[in-house]
Amino acid sequence: MTLLLVLLLLPLFFIIFITFFKFIWIPLRIQLHFRQQGIRGPPYRPIFGNSAKIRRQMIVEAESSRPISFNHDGVVQRVMPHFHNWSKVYGDPFLYWFGSKPRLAVSDPDLIKEILVSNNGSFGKIRFNPVSKVLIGEGLVGLEGEKWIVHRRITSQAFNMERIKEWVPEIVDSTRNMMSKWDAKIGANGSEFEFDVHKEFHDLSADIISRTAFGSNLEEGKRIFELQELQVMLVLQALRNVYIPGFQYIPTEKNRLRWKLEKETTELIRKLIEKNRNTKQNPRTLLSLLMSPYKKDDILTLEEIVSECKTFYFAGKETTANLLTWVFLLLGLHQEWQNKAREEVVRVCGENVFPCVENLVELKIVSMILNETLRLYPPAVMMMRQASKNVKLGGRLDIPVGTQLFLAMTAVHHDAEIWGEDANKFNPMRFAEPRNHLASFFPFGLGPRVCVGQNLAMVEAKIVLAMIVRQYSFVISHSYVHAPMQSLTMQPQYGAQIIFCRRN
Repeated sequence: MTLLLVLLLLPLFFIIFITFFKFIWIPLRIQLHFRQQGIRGPPYRPIFGNSAKIRRQMIVEAESSRPISFNHDGVVQRVMPHFHNWSKVYGDPFLYWFGSKPRLAVSDPDLIKEILVSNNGSFGKIRFNPVSKVLIGEGLVGLEGEKWIVHRRITSQAFNMERIKEWVPEIVDSTRNMMSKWDAKIGANGSEFEFDVHKEFHDLSADIISRTAFGSNLEEGKRIFELQELQVMLVLQALRNVYIPGFQYIPTEKNRLRWKLEKETTELIRKLIEKNRNTKQNPRTLLSLLMSPYKKDDILTLEEIVSECKTFYFAGKETTANLLTWVFLLLGLHQEWQNKAREEVVRVCGENVFPCVENLVELKIVSMILNETLRLYPPAVMMMRQASKNVKLGGRLDIPVGTQLFLAMTAVHHDAEIWGEDANKFNPMRFAEPRNHLASFFPFGLGPRVCVGQNLAMVEAKIVLAMIVRQYSFVISHSYVHAPMQSLTMQPQYGAQIIFCRRN
């Protein structure tokens, strides 16, 4: 009887031992390891770490707090509240915990450059929470190793500058269509009209990515974008919670909705792929290029193409739409820079000529305005990496394998020690000269994993800004409430209301 009892209790003791070792012993040992190097942080809480405090207290507090004045001082506090608060208490870098995973928060440009550029393979991407795959698939963003190399080669040939130049007419045409709708509303309303440009630019960017990437129009891709918007909130909720292995297979109400949305999205993208394959129309589209091998053996499977399409549908729309939203808010606030941009566009492009490929490089002021906007309001507020082995960082910090690194991009972009006492002011002239430090400004990342679509995003933003600023003058509406919010990207919580007036 005693032997039987021992045999029955052995599995229980084993589970207790493994749980203690994984969720208590190892985290406390890592916490001590960093404290011995002078790195502090909020104390570890078994199993859930500090994630509950970030989610329930800090993020909720920031998103429900009173709006800030439109002077850019409170951006970091609103979109990265845990970094803002804990860095003041514990210094920089500091250690906090997402579940039982240690996260080292870093805002030193030298360390960030080493992590992203000069790491010799020591830092890789963090594996996605499986729930997030319903939104962006298993494409370039989350891949590592040889698979990433193949995907990068193929997507890079699709996004090289010569290809993007071929898409300029489609970008101009989409923008012209949007402006025609604006003219109709302005004409019906007298001399001016108020638009929520956040919504307008999301629709515009969706139309452009549909045309350039898939050879279709917004109506054909509209359902895919609608499905992805529904998926965003589900993914955001999942990313703010500690993932429990296997949970994505439990038929909860949210999981059933995820499965339904993923199935419909995948089916719609498959239909676009089959249509493109059968008709062989417009070989310049991103989809056609994804279906073409880089070399004989470098070819993507159907599932891999679907994953890349999910990524480009989402990222291609979100990044540019949010950049344009913040640009027009800033130019609505800073009329002197709106006038400078307009004068440059008229000088370079003429009064009644649409921008062309040859014009884009000459739009220096427009480029500086876009960069300054990306500095103050980067689409992604931070970047994440993970130590793939034990490594010494900055010649002084011993980083254990598995440590996650939170690269506080927005904090770096607003750092007065890097950008001067006017770091929280809108001043595009700071980009008139080359930057002193590579990692002082990295809205699209750095190193080999820099965003493959950044050229398309910048070309699109230049063309849209040039076309609109030449034809309209605009000011921020009194109904606008300044409340930057971290969703999967940084965006205005209550929209972006701007009053447009057509110029004669």
